[in-house]
Amino acid sequence: MPNEGYENPLCKRYASAEMQRIFSDDYKFSTWRKLWIALAESQKELGLDISSEQIDEMKANVNNINYETAAAYESEIRHDVMAHIKAFGDQCPKAKPVIHLGATSCYVGDNTDIIVQRSALLRVKRLLITAVSALYNFADKYKSLPCLAYTHFQAAQPTTAGKRASLWIQDLLFDLEQLDFSLGSLKLLGCKGTTGTCASFLSLFDGDHEKVKSLDIKIAEKMGFDKVYPVSGQTYSRKIDYYSLSVLSGIAQSAYKFSNDIRLLSHLKEIEEPFETGQVGSSAMAYKRNPMRSERIASLARYVTTNALNPALTASAQWFERTLDDSANRRIAIPEAFLAIDAILMLMINVAGGLVVYPKIIEKHLNEELPFMATENILMHCVKKGGDRQALHERIRLHSIEASKKIKLNGEENDLLDRITQDKAFAVTHDELNNLLRAEQFTGRAKEQTEEFLADVKKVLDENKEFLGADIKILV
Repeated sequence: MPNEGYENPLCKRYASAEMQRIFSDDYKFSTWRKLWIALAESQKELGLDISSEQIDEMKANVNNINYETAAAYESEIRHDVMAHIKAFGDQCPKAKPVIHLGATSCYVGDNTDIIVQRSALLRVKRLLITAVSALYNFADKYKSLPCLAYTHFQAAQPTTAGKRASLWIQDLLFDLEQLDFSLGSLKLLGCKGTTGTCASFLSLFDGDHEKVKSLDIKIAEKMGFDKVYPVSGQTYSRKIDYYSLSVLSGIAQSAYKFSNDIRLLSHLKEIEEPFETGQVGSSAMAYKRNPMRSERIASLARYVTTNALNPALTASAQWFERTLDDSANRRIAIPEAFLAIDAILMLMINVAGGLVVYPKIIEKHLNEELPFMATENILMHCVKKGGDRQALHERIRLHSIEASKKIKLNGEENDLLDRITQDKAFAVTHDELNNLLRAEQFTGRAKEQTEEFLADVKKVLDENKEFLGADIKILV
Protein backbone atom coordinates (compact mmCIF):
# COMPACT_ATOMS: atom_id res chain seq x y z
CA MET A 1 0.00 0.00 0.00
CA PRO A 2 1.37 3.47 -0.88
CA ASN A 3 1.90 5.92 1.93
CA GLU A 4 -0.66 8.70 1.79
CA GLY A 5 1.76 11.24 3.28
CA TYR A 6 5.09 12.59 2.03
CA GLU A 7 8.12 10.39 2.56
CA ASN A 8 11.65 11.73 2.32
CA PRO A 9 13.26 10.06 -0.74
CA LEU A 10 16.65 10.25 0.95
CA CYS A 11 15.35 7.64 3.39
CA LYS A 12 13.07 5.74 1.04
CA ARG A 13 15.40 5.47 -1.97
CA TYR A 14 18.96 6.61 -1.36
CA ALA A 15 20.60 6.60 2.08
CA SER A 16 21.84 3.56 4.01
CA ALA A 17 20.11 2.07 7.02
CA GLU A 18 23.25 2.90 9.03
CA MET A 19 23.14 6.63 8.29
CA GLN A 20 19.40 6.67 8.92
CA ARG A 21 20.03 4.97 12.29
CA ILE A 22 22.52 7.69 13.26
CA PHE A 23 19.86 10.36 12.68
CA SER A 24 17.01 8.32 14.15
CA ASP A 25 14.90 9.19 17.17
CA ASP A 26 16.24 6.16 19.02
CA TYR A 27 19.83 7.35 18.59
CA LYS A 28 18.93 10.91 19.52
CA PHE A 29 16.86 10.26 22.63
CA SER A 30 19.03 7.45 23.97
CA THR A 31 21.94 9.88 23.69
CA TRP A 32 19.93 12.47 25.63
CA ARG A 33 19.52 9.90 28.38
CA LYS A 34 23.21 8.98 28.31
CA LEU A 35 24.01 12.67 28.72
CA TRP A 36 21.66 12.94 31.72
CA ILE A 37 23.38 9.92 33.24
CA ALA A 38 26.84 11.39 32.56
CA LEU A 39 25.71 14.64 34.21
CA ALA A 40 24.37 12.87 37.28
CA GLU A 41 27.42 10.59 37.60
CA SER A 42 29.80 13.53 37.32
CA GLN A 43 27.83 15.58 39.83
CA LYS A 44 27.86 12.62 42.23
CA GLU A 45 31.64 12.21 41.81
CA LEU A 46 32.07 15.89 42.62
CA GLY A 47 30.07 15.65 45.85
CA LEU A 48 26.40 16.27 45.09
CA ASP A 49 23.85 14.14 46.91
CA ILE A 50 23.00 11.70 44.12
CA SER A 51 22.82 7.99 44.86
CA SER A 52 24.09 5.03 42.86
CA GLU A 53 20.56 3.67 43.00
CA GLN A 54 19.27 6.73 41.17
CA ILE A 55 21.95 6.41 38.49
CA ASP A 56 21.33 2.66 38.08
CA GLU A 57 17.63 3.36 37.61
CA MET A 58 18.44 5.81 34.81
CA LYS A 59 20.86 3.38 33.16
CA ALA A 60 18.21 0.65 33.16
CA ASN A 61 15.99 2.83 30.99
CA VAL A 62 18.50 4.30 28.53
CA ASN A 63 16.97 2.57 25.52
CA ASN A 64 13.50 2.05 26.92
CA ILE A 65 12.13 5.30 25.52
CA ASN A 66 8.43 5.89 26.21
CA TYR A 67 7.62 7.87 23.08
CA GLU A 68 3.86 8.02 23.60
CA THR A 69 4.28 9.48 27.06
CA ALA A 70 6.79 12.05 25.78
CA ALA A 71 4.46 13.00 22.91
CA ALA A 72 1.58 13.48 25.32
CA TYR A 73 3.67 15.76 27.51
CA GLU A 74 4.93 17.75 24.51
CA SER A 75 1.40 18.33 23.19
CA GLU A 76 0.62 19.91 26.55
CA ILE A 77 3.77 21.90 27.39
CA ARG A 78 5.14 22.54 23.83
CA HIS A 79 8.74 21.82 24.81
CA ASP A 80 10.47 18.68 23.57
CA VAL A 81 13.27 18.52 26.13
CA MET A 82 10.97 19.08 29.11
CA ALA A 83 8.59 16.48 27.68
CA HIS A 84 11.36 13.87 27.60
CA ILE A 85 12.60 14.85 31.05
CA LYS A 86 9.10 14.18 32.39
CA ALA A 87 8.78 10.94 30.42
CA PHE A 88 12.18 9.74 31.69
CA GLY A 89 11.19 10.76 35.20
CA ASP A 90 8.04 8.65 34.99
CA GLN A 91 10.24 5.62 34.30
CA CYS A 92 12.80 6.60 36.95
CA PRO A 93 10.83 7.84 39.97
CA LYS A 94 13.83 7.63 42.28
CA ALA A 95 16.08 9.55 39.88
CA LYS A 96 13.39 12.03 38.85
CA PRO A 97 14.54 14.81 41.24
CA VAL A 98 18.09 14.86 39.81
CA ILE A 99 17.48 14.42 36.07
CA HIS A 100 18.76 17.46 34.14
CA LEU A 101 19.96 19.08 37.39
CA GLY A 102 21.33 22.58 36.63
CA ALA A 103 21.20 22.04 32.88
CA THR A 104 19.47 23.85 30.05
CA SER A 105 17.88 22.28 26.97
CA CYS A 106 21.00 22.72 24.89
CA TYR A 107 22.89 20.49 27.28
CA VAL A 108 21.19 17.48 25.74
CA GLY A 109 20.28 19.02 22.39
CA ASP A 110 23.62 20.49 21.36
CA ASN A 111 25.83 17.81 22.88
CA THR A 112 23.77 15.18 21.09
CA ASP A 113 24.10 17.08 17.81
CA ILE A 114 27.90 16.99 18.18
CA ILE A 115 27.85 13.27 19.02
CA VAL A 116 25.58 12.54 16.06
CA GLN A 117 27.76 14.53 13.69
CA ARG A 118 30.85 12.68 14.87
CA SER A 119 29.17 9.32 14.26
CA ALA A 120 27.96 10.47 10.85
CA LEU A 121 31.39 11.80 9.87
CA LEU A 122 32.94 8.47 10.84
CA ARG A 123 30.43 6.72 8.56
CA VAL A 124 31.34 9.17 5.79
CA LYS A 125 35.04 8.49 6.35
CA ARG A 126 34.47 4.74 5.96
CA LEU A 127 32.67 5.33 2.67
CA LEU A 128 35.30 7.81 1.49
CA ILE A 129 38.20 5.43 2.19
CA THR A 130 36.32 2.63 0.43
CA ALA A 131 35.75 4.85 -2.61
CA VAL A 132 39.45 5.74 -2.71
CA SER A 133 40.30 2.04 -2.56
CA ALA A 134 37.99 1.21 -5.48
CA LEU A 135 39.52 3.96 -7.61
CA TYR A 136 43.02 2.92 -6.53
CA ASN A 137 42.40 -0.53 -7.99
CA PHE A 138 41.12 0.96 -11.25
CA ALA A 139 44.02 3.39 -11.57
CA ASP A 140 46.56 0.66 -10.92
CA LYS A 141 44.99 -1.67 -13.48
CA TYR A 142 44.85 0.94 -16.24
CA LYS A 143 47.89 3.05 -15.41
CA SER A 144 49.52 2.11 -18.76
CA LEU A 145 46.45 2.26 -21.04
CA PRO A 146 46.90 5.27 -23.35
CA CYS A 147 43.80 7.33 -24.03
CA LEU A 148 42.93 10.72 -25.39
CA ALA A 149 43.06 13.51 -22.86
CA TYR A 150 40.80 16.51 -23.30
CA THR A 151 41.00 20.19 -22.55
CA HIS A 152 37.76 22.09 -23.17
CA PHE A 153 36.47 18.63 -24.20
CA GLN A 154 38.67 18.97 -27.28
CA ALA A 155 41.30 16.32 -28.00
CA ALA A 156 44.62 17.18 -26.38
CA GLN A 157 47.84 15.33 -25.62
CA PRO A 158 47.18 11.72 -24.59
CA THR A 159 47.21 10.49 -21.00
CA THR A 160 46.39 7.08 -19.55
CA ALA A 161 43.09 5.87 -18.13
CA GLY A 162 44.82 5.25 -14.81
CA LYS A 163 46.33 8.73 -14.70
CA ARG A 164 42.89 10.24 -15.23
CA ALA A 165 41.59 8.18 -12.30
CA SER A 166 44.43 9.53 -10.16
CA LEU A 167 42.85 12.98 -10.51
CA TRP A 168 39.60 11.64 -9.06
CA ILE A 169 41.50 10.04 -6.20
CA GLN A 170 43.47 13.19 -5.44
CA ASP A 171 40.27 15.20 -5.02
CA LEU A 172 38.98 12.61 -2.55
CA LEU A 173 42.25 12.75 -0.61
CA PHE A 174 41.85 16.52 -0.31
CA ASP A 175 38.39 15.83 1.10
CA LEU A 176 39.80 13.23 3.49
CA GLU A 177 42.23 15.79 4.89
CA GLN A 178 39.38 18.20 5.56
CA LEU A 179 37.23 15.46 7.06
CA ASP A 180 40.00 14.34 9.41
CA PHE A 181 40.60 17.95 10.46
CA SER A 182 36.90 18.47 11.15
CA LEU A 183 36.64 15.21 13.09
CA GLY A 184 39.73 16.03 15.11
CA SER A 185 38.41 19.50 15.88
CA LEU A 186 35.03 18.40 17.22
CA LYS A 187 34.59 19.09 20.93
CA LEU A 188 31.66 18.61 23.25
CA LEU A 189 29.68 21.67 24.35
CA GLY A 190 29.73 20.35 27.91
CA CYS A 191 27.51 21.92 30.58
CA LYS A 192 27.65 25.67 30.07
CA GLY A 193 24.20 26.67 31.26
CA THR A 194 21.64 29.15 30.02
CA THR A 195 23.98 31.80 28.65
CA GLY A 196 27.23 29.85 28.71
CA THR A 197 28.43 31.20 32.07
CA CYS A 198 27.89 27.99 34.13
CA ALA A 199 26.05 30.12 36.70
CA SER A 200 23.56 27.39 37.68
CA PHE A 201 26.34 24.83 38.18
CA LEU A 202 28.41 27.32 40.16
CA SER A 203 25.41 27.70 42.45
CA LEU A 204 25.03 23.91 42.80
CA PHE A 205 28.66 23.60 43.85
CA ASP A 206 28.56 26.55 46.26
CA GLY A 207 30.83 28.76 44.17
CA ASP A 208 33.56 26.14 43.62
CA HIS A 209 34.94 27.09 40.20
CA GLU A 210 37.28 24.11 40.00
CA LYS A 211 34.44 21.65 40.48
CA VAL A 212 32.42 23.35 37.75
CA LYS A 213 35.40 23.14 35.40
CA SER A 214 35.89 19.49 36.33
CA LEU A 215 32.21 18.80 35.65
CA ASP A 216 32.69 19.86 32.02
CA ILE A 217 35.67 17.57 31.54
CA LYS A 218 34.14 14.58 33.32
CA ILE A 219 31.02 14.70 31.16
CA ALA A 220 33.10 14.98 28.00
CA GLU A 221 35.24 11.98 28.95
CA LYS A 222 32.19 9.87 29.73
CA MET A 223 30.80 10.72 26.28
CA GLY A 224 34.06 9.87 24.51
CA PHE A 225 35.55 13.36 24.07
CA ASP A 226 38.77 14.74 25.51
CA LYS A 227 37.90 18.41 25.10
CA VAL A 228 35.01 20.85 25.42
CA TYR A 229 34.60 24.22 23.74
CA PRO A 230 36.14 26.67 26.24
CA VAL A 231 33.48 29.35 25.78
CA SER A 232 29.98 29.40 24.35
CA GLY A 233 26.64 31.07 24.58
CA GLN A 234 23.79 28.71 25.35
CA THR A 235 24.70 26.75 22.19
CA TYR A 236 27.94 25.73 20.57
CA SER A 237 28.92 28.04 17.74
CA ARG A 238 26.87 27.24 14.65
CA LYS A 239 30.05 27.63 12.63
CA ILE A 240 30.77 24.02 13.67
CA ASP A 241 27.80 22.90 11.57
CA TYR A 242 29.14 24.95 8.69
CA TYR A 243 32.52 23.24 8.92
CA SER A 244 30.92 19.78 8.91
CA LEU A 245 28.68 20.52 5.96
CA SER A 246 31.55 22.20 4.11
CA VAL A 247 33.38 18.87 4.29
CA LEU A 248 30.33 17.18 2.82
CA SER A 249 30.10 19.86 0.13
CA GLY A 250 33.73 19.21 -0.81
CA ILE A 251 33.07 15.48 -1.16
CA ALA A 252 29.98 16.22 -3.24
CA GLN A 253 32.04 18.42 -5.55
CA SER A 254 34.60 15.64 -6.07
CA ALA A 255 31.91 13.05 -6.70
CA TYR A 256 30.13 15.39 -9.10
CA LYS A 257 33.32 15.84 -11.13
CA PHE A 258 33.85 12.08 -11.19
CA SER A 259 30.28 11.44 -12.31
CA ASN A 260 30.49 14.03 -15.07
CA ASP A 261 33.67 12.44 -16.42
CA ILE A 262 32.00 9.01 -16.42
CA ARG A 263 28.97 10.42 -18.24
CA LEU A 264 31.21 11.95 -20.91
CA LEU A 265 33.24 8.75 -21.25
CA SER A 266 29.98 6.83 -21.54
CA HIS A 267 28.95 9.07 -24.42
CA LEU A 268 32.31 8.36 -26.05
CA LYS A 269 31.71 4.62 -25.46
CA GLU A 270 35.17 4.33 -23.86
CA ILE A 271 34.20 3.60 -20.25
CA GLU A 272 30.79 2.82 -18.78
CA GLU A 273 29.34 2.46 -15.33
CA PRO A 274 28.06 -1.04 -14.43
CA PHE A 275 24.78 -2.01 -16.07
CA GLU A 276 22.70 -4.88 -14.69
CA THR A 277 21.63 -7.76 -16.94
CA GLY A 278 17.95 -6.90 -16.73
CA GLN A 279 18.37 -3.13 -16.35
CA VAL A 280 16.31 -0.91 -18.66
CA GLY A 281 17.98 2.24 -19.92
CA SER A 282 14.95 3.85 -21.52
CA SER A 283 11.23 3.12 -21.62
CA ALA A 284 11.17 4.02 -25.33
CA MET A 285 14.66 3.29 -26.66
CA ALA A 286 15.46 -0.31 -25.74
CA TYR A 287 19.09 -0.07 -26.87
CA LYS A 288 20.04 2.72 -24.48
CA ARG A 289 22.46 2.32 -21.54
CA ASN A 290 21.98 5.59 -19.71
CA PRO A 291 24.59 6.38 -17.00
CA MET A 292 21.85 6.75 -14.41
CA ARG A 293 24.04 6.07 -11.35
CA SER A 294 26.45 8.80 -12.34
CA GLU A 295 23.51 11.07 -13.08
CA ARG A 296 22.11 10.37 -9.63
CA ILE A 297 25.47 11.25 -8.09
CA ALA A 298 25.39 14.55 -9.96
CA SER A 299 21.82 15.24 -8.91
CA LEU A 300 22.40 14.58 -5.21
CA ALA A 301 25.76 16.37 -5.28
CA ARG A 302 24.09 19.58 -6.42
CA TYR A 303 21.83 19.35 -3.40
CA VAL A 304 24.66 18.81 -0.92
CA THR A 305 26.79 21.57 -2.42
CA THR A 306 24.02 24.16 -2.23
CA ASN A 307 22.85 22.91 1.19
CA ALA A 308 26.16 24.07 2.69
CA LEU A 309 24.74 27.59 2.43
CA ASN A 310 22.20 26.78 5.15
CA PRO A 311 24.63 26.51 8.11
CA ALA A 312 26.59 29.48 6.76
CA LEU A 313 23.50 31.68 6.94
CA THR A 314 22.45 30.17 10.27
CA ALA A 315 25.84 30.84 11.86
CA SER A 316 25.85 34.44 10.69
CA ALA A 317 22.28 35.11 11.85
CA GLN A 318 22.61 34.10 15.52
CA TRP A 319 21.79 36.83 18.09
CA PHE A 320 24.03 37.24 21.13
CA GLU A 321 24.01 34.10 23.35
CA ARG A 322 21.04 32.27 21.78
CA THR A 323 18.25 32.55 19.23
CA LEU A 324 15.87 29.88 18.01
CA ASP A 325 15.78 30.67 14.30
CA ASP A 326 18.44 27.99 13.86
CA SER A 327 16.39 25.05 15.10
CA ALA A 328 13.96 24.25 12.27
CA ASN A 329 16.63 24.82 9.62
CA ARG A 330 19.18 22.58 11.35
CA ARG A 331 16.66 19.76 11.83
CA ILE A 332 16.42 19.55 8.03
CA ALA A 333 19.72 20.78 6.60
CA ILE A 334 22.16 18.74 8.69
CA PRO A 335 20.57 15.27 8.53
CA GLU A 336 19.72 15.60 4.86
CA ALA A 337 23.27 16.64 3.96
CA PHE A 338 24.63 13.50 5.64
CA LEU A 339 21.94 11.24 4.18
CA ALA A 340 22.62 12.60 0.69
CA ILE A 341 26.43 12.28 0.92
CA ASP A 342 25.94 8.74 2.21
CA ALA A 343 23.96 7.93 -0.96
CA ILE A 344 26.49 9.71 -3.18
CA LEU A 345 29.46 7.79 -1.81
CA MET A 346 27.67 4.43 -1.97
CA LEU A 347 26.91 5.12 -5.63
CA MET A 348 30.48 6.22 -6.26
CA ILE A 349 31.85 3.02 -4.71
CA ASN A 350 29.47 0.96 -6.83
CA VAL A 351 30.39 2.76 -10.05
CA ALA A 352 34.14 2.86 -9.40
CA GLY A 353 34.21 -0.81 -8.49
CA GLY A 354 32.35 -1.89 -11.63
CA LEU A 355 33.63 0.39 -14.41
CA VAL A 356 33.64 -1.29 -17.81
CA VAL A 357 36.52 -0.30 -20.10
CA TYR A 358 36.54 -0.66 -23.89
CA PRO A 359 40.23 -0.56 -24.96
CA LYS A 360 39.48 -0.93 -28.67
CA ILE A 361 37.24 2.15 -28.71
CA ILE A 362 39.82 4.05 -26.70
CA GLU A 363 42.49 3.03 -29.22
CA LYS A 364 40.24 3.98 -32.14
CA HIS A 365 39.66 7.49 -30.79
CA LEU A 366 43.35 7.86 -30.04
CA ASN A 367 44.35 6.80 -33.54
CA GLU A 368 41.94 9.28 -35.06
CA GLU A 369 43.79 12.17 -33.40
CA LEU A 370 47.36 10.94 -33.12
CA PRO A 371 48.37 11.90 -36.68
CA PHE A 372 47.69 15.55 -35.89
CA MET A 373 49.46 15.32 -32.53
CA ALA A 374 52.45 13.60 -34.10
CA THR A 375 53.10 16.29 -36.70
CA GLU A 376 55.91 17.88 -34.70
CA ASN A 377 57.58 14.50 -34.19
CA ILE A 378 57.21 13.76 -37.91
CA LEU A 379 58.65 17.15 -38.78
CA MET A 380 61.71 16.63 -36.56
CA HIS A 381 62.25 13.11 -37.93
CA CYS A 382 62.21 14.32 -41.52
CA VAL A 383 64.48 17.27 -40.77
CA LYS A 384 67.01 14.85 -39.29
CA LYS A 385 66.90 13.00 -42.60
CA GLY A 386 67.89 16.17 -44.44
CA GLY A 387 64.57 17.98 -45.00
CA ASP A 388 63.99 21.74 -44.86
CA ARG A 389 62.21 22.52 -41.61
CA GLN A 390 60.34 25.62 -42.85
CA ALA A 391 59.23 24.02 -46.09
CA LEU A 392 58.10 20.81 -44.38
CA HIS A 393 56.22 22.78 -41.74
CA GLU A 394 54.20 24.51 -44.45
CA ARG A 395 53.54 21.18 -46.23
CA ILE A 396 52.29 19.61 -42.96
CA ARG A 397 50.08 22.61 -42.27
CA LEU A 398 48.42 22.34 -45.68
CA HIS A 399 47.99 18.58 -45.44
CA SER A 400 46.49 18.93 -41.93
CA ILE A 401 43.95 21.47 -43.18
CA GLU A 402 42.88 19.21 -46.04
CA ALA A 403 42.65 16.12 -43.82
CA SER A 404 40.53 18.05 -41.32
CA LYS A 405 38.17 19.18 -44.07
CA LYS A 406 37.59 15.62 -45.25
CA ILE A 407 36.88 14.49 -41.69
CA LYS A 408 34.52 17.31 -40.80
CA LEU A 409 32.80 17.89 -44.14
CA ASN A 410 32.61 14.37 -45.51
CA GLY A 411 32.89 12.21 -42.42
CA GLU A 412 35.91 10.42 -43.87
CA GLU A 413 38.81 8.81 -42.03
CA ASN A 414 41.91 10.78 -41.13
CA ASP A 415 44.22 10.40 -44.15
CA LEU A 416 46.98 12.75 -42.98
CA LEU A 417 49.56 9.96 -42.79
CA ASP A 418 48.77 8.82 -46.34
CA ARG A 419 49.17 12.39 -47.56
CA ILE A 420 52.57 12.71 -45.87
CA THR A 421 53.92 9.40 -47.20
CA GLN A 422 52.73 10.29 -50.69
CA ASP A 423 54.43 13.70 -50.54
CA LYS A 424 57.98 13.19 -51.83
CA ALA A 425 59.17 16.22 -49.88
CA PHE A 426 59.03 14.13 -46.70
CA ALA A 427 60.72 11.00 -48.03
CA VAL A 428 59.18 8.90 -45.23
CA THR A 429 57.55 5.46 -45.16
CA HIS A 430 54.46 4.17 -43.37
CA ASP A 431 56.63 1.97 -41.17
CA GLU A 432 58.63 4.99 -40.06
CA LEU A 433 55.46 6.91 -39.27
CA ASN A 434 53.89 4.00 -37.39
CA ASN A 435 56.98 3.89 -35.21
CA LEU A 436 56.63 7.62 -34.54
CA LEU A 437 52.93 7.19 -33.71
CA ARG A 438 53.23 4.66 -30.89
CA ALA A 439 50.77 6.00 -28.32
CA GLU A 440 53.03 5.49 -25.30
CA GLN A 441 55.45 8.02 -26.78
CA PHE A 442 52.82 10.74 -26.29
CA THR A 443 51.69 10.05 -22.71
CA GLY A 444 54.72 11.63 -21.06
CA ARG A 445 55.11 10.53 -17.44
CA ALA A 446 51.46 9.52 -17.06
CA LYS A 447 52.28 5.91 -16.11
CA GLU A 448 55.15 6.89 -13.83
CA GLN A 449 53.16 9.68 -12.18
CA THR A 450 50.34 7.25 -11.50
CA GLU A 451 52.68 4.67 -9.98
CA GLU A 452 54.35 7.26 -7.76
CA PHE A 453 51.02 8.73 -6.70
CA LEU A 454 49.47 5.34 -5.98
CA ALA A 455 52.39 4.49 -3.70
CA ASP A 456 51.34 7.45 -1.54
CA VAL A 457 47.67 6.48 -1.79
CA LYS A 458 48.56 2.98 -0.58
CA LYS A 459 50.09 4.53 2.54
CA VAL A 460 46.86 6.42 3.21
CA LEU A 461 44.81 3.24 2.72
CA ASP A 462 47.12 1.30 5.04
CA GLU A 463 46.87 4.03 7.69
CA ASN A 464 43.07 3.84 7.48
CA LYS A 465 42.62 0.11 6.94
CA GLU A 466 40.09 -0.08 9.76
CA PHE A 467 37.79 2.07 7.62
CA LEU A 468 37.97 -0.16 4.55
CA GLY A 469 35.03 -2.28 3.45
CA ALA A 470 31.86 -0.24 3.95
CA ASP A 471 28.65 -2.14 3.42
CA ILE A 472 26.67 -0.55 0.62
CA LYS A 473 23.28 -1.15 -0.89
CA ILE A 474 21.86 0.93 -3.70
CA LEU A 475 18.51 0.91 -5.43
CA VAL A 476 18.90 1.42 -9.18
